[in-house]
Amino acid sequence: MTRLTRRAALTLPLALPAAAHAQDWRPGAQARIVVPAAPGGTTDIMARLLAPYFQARWGTPVVVENRSGGGGTIGTMEVVRSAPDGRHMLMGNIGPQAIGHSLFRNLQYRPDSLAAVSNVIRGPNVLVLHPSVPATTVPEFVAWLKREGGRASYGTSGMGQSPHLSGVWFNQLTGTRSEAVHFRGAGPLLIDLVAGNVQFAYDNLTTAIEHIRGGRLRPLGVTSADRSAQLPDLPALRETMPELAPYDVSTWFGVFMPAGTPAPVVRSVSADIQAFLALPETVARFTQMGGVPAPGGPEHFEAFVRAETAKWGEVIRREGLQMDAG
Repeated sequence: MTRLTRRAALTLPLALPAAAHAQDWRPGAQARIVVPAAPGGTTDIMARLLAPYFQARWGTPVVVENRSGGGGTIGTMEVVRSAPDGRHMLMGNIGPQAIGHSLFRNLQYRPDSLAAVSNVIRGPNVLVLHPSVPATTVPEFVAWLKREGGRASYGTSGMGQSPHLSGVWFNQLTGTRSEAVHFRGAGPLLIDLVAGNVQFAYDNLTTAIEHIRGGRLRPLGVTSADRSAQLPDLPALRETMPELAPYDVSTWFGVFMPAGTPAPVVRSVSADIQAFLALPETVARFTQMGGVPAPGGPEHFEAFVRAETAKWGEVIRREGLQMDAG
């Protein structure tokens, strides 16, 4: 926690002078954060943590609006089409803001349709099973998938989201098959997974962790290169089988605004987010969720998103995946 807080603090001198000319900027009227997913997932949780913080800081209402569907593309377009006045924000993520640019044939927006403001949180996905699945280790799970011969189903938080691509890459590396069932966000996915309507998922650790702690889902491993500090006894999937040695997926969630939003406004809001990420209570909350703060100003976040878009573009081309946005 000390290291993370210090890192966040070191980001502030970079962000704050740039925002000095916009320190008095406030929305002046109600602002909103659009969530391109259903309530209950990490994207939604992050927006609902930031909204009251912004509201207290700005002295104006900040509402959260869920616009789910299309793998996050519907909510993204809601913000792309909005006025670039600082009052319209998107709580974006790896799916529609990085993976989607290569996965979907018919996207109506481009990377430069949005202004990157700040990353907020990052963390791994986790492979979780409904208790009815007869596997307690990854090799046992792979053997079960092969016996099922493609009949097993896994839930995702939407086409093109990292829980979807996590499953695709896992199947490719292990020579298995399974059917992806797409939901409008992690909240509906977890309801059906806990009920046994789908059999497993590669969900964000931040949303799955309470179900793991409650014994409602059985975890087999995290998708990141290293183990999570929140579940140190749970292996990284790449540790469990030689075939999975290259496997490494982390997810992230950050704030965007429509392209054309004035740079001083973007910098001011980014500086407010850096202050939020440096709060001890923010670090503690993220730790409880199984994630870590991801501070950095607009230029840093823009470069990060560009690199993520290129990385996933290579994976998708190698897999030969293409689909239409919902």
